[in-house]
Amino acid sequence: MSAMVFWDDPYLPRLATAVSSVDGEFVSLAETNFFAFAGGQERDHGTIGGHEVLDARWDGPTIIYRLPRKHGLSVGDEVEAVIDHQRRDRLRRLHMATEIVLELLTKSHPHLVKVGAHMSAEKGRIDFATEHTITDWLVDVAKTANQMIEADIAIERSFLEGSTTRRYWKIPGFAKVPCGGTLPERTSEIGPIDLRRSNPGKGKERVEITLTGG
Repeated sequence: MSAMVFWDDPYLPRLATAVSSVDGEFVSLAETNFFAFAGGQERDHGTIGGHEVLDARWDGPTIIYRLPRKHGLSVGDEVEAVIDHQRRDRLRRLHMATEIVLELLTKSHPHLVKVGAHMSAEKGRIDFATEHTITDWLVDVAKTANQMIEADIAIERSFLEGSTTRRYWKIPGFAKVPCGGTLPERTSEIGPIDLRRSNPGKGKERVEITLTGG
């Protein structure tokens, strides 16, 4: 099992760690700041021991990283894991923005059923199964979300009771929301956002979330 340092410190760009397993091009680390795709959030980009990380996936409580075939690493080697800090910053902000928008929409319109979500460094998106056009709702949701962001609210982030792998976030007005992403400490870090509706197919509605403050 790897120690997931990105949960304790989602701002950490570099981490001195050690290789804990090697299977050809696949390696794992004793401790890691390098996030793998989960919950719709894309993986980090960066290097381990100076080698580009080509992919990252969860294997139970461990993350397995795919490196170039001739990486030359062995179990016990001390390495530095370095992530693209600017990309992580945008993922962290967009993930939290997407979570807030989802909670606001489903709280005000309980019939909405989420059928998908994705957070890249460019935008977040949420897909709903509904025949109702959501366009008219987005103005109020965007206004409320931006007010919450500007209010600089502290975001509680921790493990669900009795678990060492399942995480949640919570802010006043919402119940605990299960989420294992890399999230900011305060809402103000997100910056202003914009919402746009699109239609990915019959019986579906999509809201796209972008950062307008860079």
